[in-house]
Amino acid sequence: MAAKIKKSTRPVSDKPVVVVDDVHIIYKVFSSGRRATKGATTGRKSFSRKLGLREVHAVKGLSFTVFEGESVGIIGSNGSGKSSLMRAIAGLTPIQGGAVYASAKPALLGVGAVLLPNLSGEKNILLGGLAMGFGRKEMIENTDAITKFAGLDEFIDLPMRTYSSGMSARLRFAIAASRDHDILIIDEALAVGDQEFRNRSEARMREMRDSAGTVFLVSHSMKSILDTCTRVIWIEKGELIMDGDPLEVINAYNVHTGSDTID
Repeated sequence: MAAKIKKSTRPVSDKPVVVVDDVHIIYKVFSSGRRATKGATTGRKSFSRKLGLREVHAVKGLSFTVFEGESVGIIGSNGSGKSSLMRAIAGLTPIQGGAVYASAKPALLGVGAVLLPNLSGEKNILLGGLAMGFGRKEMIENTDAITKFAGLDEFIDLPMRTYSSGMSARLRFAIAASRDHDILIIDEALAVGDQEFRNRSEARMREMRDSAGTVFLVSHSMKSILDTCTRVIWIEKGELIMDGDPLEVINAYNVHTGSDTID
C-alpha cells in the first residue's frame, strides 16, 4: 500500500475504553476441489470431489486504543475484516491471537440484528428494550419516541414480516439509540433510510459521543463518517493501513480506490 500509517488524533479524554492488542481472527471454512483419476477397471477417467478445510486470515495482528468520547469510523473495501473485527470487540467472534480489552460491554448494532418477524414493531420495541435492560414501564413510555425516530408511525402495529429491509433497519437503530451506551458499535446501520433519517441518526450519534460514550461506525458512506467521526481507522485485507484525522484518512483511501478526494 502507498499510504503510511499515521498517528491517531488527540483523544477526547485520556481514559482508554477499548484496547485491541495484536488481534488475529482466522476462520476455518470447507473448500471443495475436483481432481481427475483413472478408473481401476474401465480405464475411463472419473471425477471425485475432495473436501478440505481452508483457513481465512480475516484480521492480521491489529492493534489500536480507543478513548472515552471518541467516535471512530472504520473503513475499508468489502472483505477487509471490518465486521469481523467489530464482532470480536463485541465478544461475538472468537480470536485466535492477541486480546481485546473493553471497559464496558460493547453493544453491537448491525443490519443483521434479529427482530421477531411475527410480532408487531411495537412489541419488538418492548422486547428490544427489555433485552437492553430497560424496565417494561420505561419502554412503554419510550415507544412513541422510538416509533417517531424510526419514521414508522403508520406501520408500528403491523408484523415485522411486512416491513421492508430499510424499515426494519431504521427500527433496529431507533431501539438501540434509545439509550446511551458506554460503547456502541454501528455496522452499516446508517446506509438505509432517506436523508432525513440519516440526519437524525448522525445527530443522535453525536449526542451519545458527547455524553462520554464511545462510538464505532462501520460504513461505506464517507459523508456519514466525516459528519460523525473524530477519528478514522482504515483496514485492508485484515491489516491496519492508516489511523488518524478523518479527512486525511478518507482522502488517502479515496486515492487508493481511485475515487475523488474531498476538500
